[in-house]
Formats: sequence, C-alpha cells, structure tokens
Amino acid sequence: MKTLRFPIFLFFLFFLSQTSYAQGGAHAYIEAHKEWAIDAMEKFGVPASIILAVAMHESANGSSKVAIHLNNHFGIRGANNSKKIRSSYKGYDSVKASYDDFINYLKTRKQFRSLFDRYSAYDYHSWAYGIMRGGYAGSKAWAAHIVAIIKKHQLFLFDNRPADYIEPQDAPFEEKSTASEINLRYTVKKGDTLGAIAKRYKTSVSRIKTKNQLRSDRLRIGQHLKI
Repeated sequence: MKTLRFPIFLFFLFFLSQTSYAQGGAHAYIEAHKEWAIDAMEKFGVPASIILAVAMHESANGSSKVAIHLNNHFGIRGANNSKKIRSSYKGYDSVKASYDDFINYLKTRKQFRSLFDRYSAYDYHSWAYGIMRGGYAGSKAWAAHIVAIIKKHQLFLFDNRPADYIEPQDAPFEEKSTASEINLRYTVKKGDTLGAIAKRYKTSVSRIKTKNQLRSDRLRIGQHLKI
C-alpha cells in the first residue's frame, strides 16, 4: 500500500497544478482584456460578458496558435500573411483589431444585426444563443459553453446591470437541446486527426487533449473523446 501512495500523491499534485494553471490563465486573460470588452459594450450594446467569453472560448484564453501567431481571438476566418503557420483564419495586426472586428462581424452580417435591437446589453444568455443560431459556430453546444464560461468567471459583473435587473429564464427548448451536448463524446474513426476533430467541433487541439488527458496527438480507432 505504501508504494501506491506516492504515485497517487504525485498525480494529485499534478491535477491541482493543471487546474490552477487553467484558472490562472483565465483570470489573467480577463484582467488584460476586460476594458476592451466594456468599451465595446458601451459603444455598441454587445454584452461585455459575451465578448470576453467568446474570446476566451475561441482562443483558449489567448493560448491557441491562431491567437498567438495571427492575433485572432474570435475564430473568424479570412486571409492572413503569416509565414509561421498555415491557417484559414484571419490575421490581425493586433489583438485589439481582432476585438474590433468581432463587433464589426456581428454588425455587418444580416443574421446577427437583429440581435442589437432585440436584446439588451444585460441579456448575455439570449446573445449567446442568438449568435449560435446565426451560424457563428457549428457545434450545437457552443452557446452552452459560452454561458458556462460567463457564469463560472462571473463575467456578467462587467455588464453593468441595474440593481433591479431580473435575469430572463433559460428557454426550455434551448436547455433541452444543449444539456446532453455539453459533455459531447466522439468516437475516433479511421483517418481522424485531433486537428480535424477540433475544427469540426469548433474547438482547439489543446482543449481536447486537456479534457482527455492526452500526452500526444496519436489517436486509435474506436477511442472515445470528450469534446
């Protein structure tokens, strides 16, 4: 029994360090970018919580390759001149430019324009599902992930809600359609790669590896992955 205790203790320490690192990364990201989100909310009416949560989700708190090499924090596709990575994602001169383009992306596309008139800057839940329904992401669990990030890190505190604001109840059909998909599982098929799976479900390779405690990119047919 004594021989087992030390490896278990080491695993526990590793788990705690990984959890602490993830939380620290999120906190640092929020502190570094919250002012941009608040400023955009005050100018255009998009909840600051939505702006931050989408950026955190799409860029893995600024740690994804697309975020590092292209300054792209919102997963928007387009042209880039990068010689460091080959990617279909849009490149920006700065992270701030990526934030500005996210707002412009919502304002200039027909499927998102109505959100500005339909929802207040306090209703992050409706914004999340409205953006998803407009086709921003392929995964049906995307909005649920965004809402979960907002609640976990209390990003709604940046939305400057009135003291008497009453948060709308979650729509039953939306909750029903996403509740079973938050912990989506995928079975690896012949020819699958982590990159292809991440692209299909609008997530990142690093996020999939972290969720499944993978040490390498190797996959085996029939392997079950948490997405």
